[in-house]
Amino acid sequence: MRTQVGIIGGGPSGLLLSQLLHLKGIDNVVLEKHSRDYVLGRIRAGVLEQGFADLMREAECGVRMEAEGELHGGFYIAHGGGKSRIDLQGLTGSSVVVYGQTELTRDLYEAREKMGGKVVHGAVDVQPNDMTGAPFLTYTLNGEAQRLECDFIIGADGFHGVSRKAIPADEITEFERVYPFGWLGVLTETKPVSPELIYAKHPRGFALCSMRSQSLSRYYIQVPLSDTVEDWPDDAFWVELKNRLPAEVAKSLITGPSIEKSIAPLRSYVAEPMRYGKMFLAGDAAHIVPPTGARGLNSAASDIYYLYHALLDYYQKGEDAGLENYSDKALARVWKGQRFSWWMTGLLHDFPDQSGFDKRLQQTELDYLLSSESALRSLAENYVGLPF
Repeated sequence: MRTQVGIIGGGPSGLLLSQLLHLKGIDNVVLEKHSRDYVLGRIRAGVLEQGFADLMREAECGVRMEAEGELHGGFYIAHGGGKSRIDLQGLTGSSVVVYGQTELTRDLYEAREKMGGKVVHGAVDVQPNDMTGAPFLTYTLNGEAQRLECDFIIGADGFHGVSRKAIPADEITEFERVYPFGWLGVLTETKPVSPELIYAKHPRGFALCSMRSQSLSRYYIQVPLSDTVEDWPDDAFWVELKNRLPAEVAKSLITGPSIEKSIAPLRSYVAEPMRYGKMFLAGDAAHIVPPTGARGLNSAASDIYYLYHALLDYYQKGEDAGLENYSDKALARVWKGQRFSWWMTGLLHDFPDQSGFDKRLQQTELDYLLSSESALRSLAENYVGLPF
């Protein structure tokens, strides 16, 4: 096969870029090793900044998001037995949309199917080739070897994908921080305890009250990396979550059986540059953030925004400046997202090696934040999303 843009990865990043390019007449093929049902079975965060929501609308995939998504003009930080509201709308004039990544991905799949988009499932052993010359992708489909020639390769295949690993080791630099804890997450078919997210700082550890809809709740608690899902039966989870929430919130919490439960380790990771020859990395293939600041999916969206416009300039105007500058531009925003997630993680979590001095500084940082409109505005600006 021959196409203009070969995309590795059928998650939200790859599908969104595919849809946007298709609408502009730029031919592309998406290769995904898993089935559609497998991809849609992934449970991920769903706080979308304004820029991501606008991209979904531009991709003609925003109808259900606007109908079912929850528009949030703020969130809460629980601390010291009470909670303080961060007024995103009042501080920045912008809001965020709470809409599950699974639903967002389903919308993108349906749009690609409706437009006859080329999404190849079951493509295994994908390998980028000749990335600095005439690039092509090889893969196996139903036991048969396949070859896809293209002008450019987009690696949107996640942290464990093949794209980044195909770059020679001496051509890439990796930066990483691994945190000494994870998030135990529970999905339950219950009414959310709060109309807006609650981030809870507590001596027993961090907690988060989130949602997917008005009938689907997502809750998290900070746990040691040594813990397993088996260590946390539902009853134990609910007891611990209530212990970390203000009494008034815990009292109104509706509990129920978990329909999904998992532990996600927290890490910060960036690979530089995000380009090698005619292959460009996007999303988790190039960077990972702790979920505390809701930057992961949104950082991926900014990569897609830059790639989309760079490819438009190339194919419509014959200009390659956008592609040449893609890595620098994307990384500038990625590192700002890293800084915010690192800061918010440090502010709200209990670290096992914290000294008394560290704990007092952490509390002073929170006290200062909640007493300063300038500090609150900085938090709000980063949370709703910095401009592309």
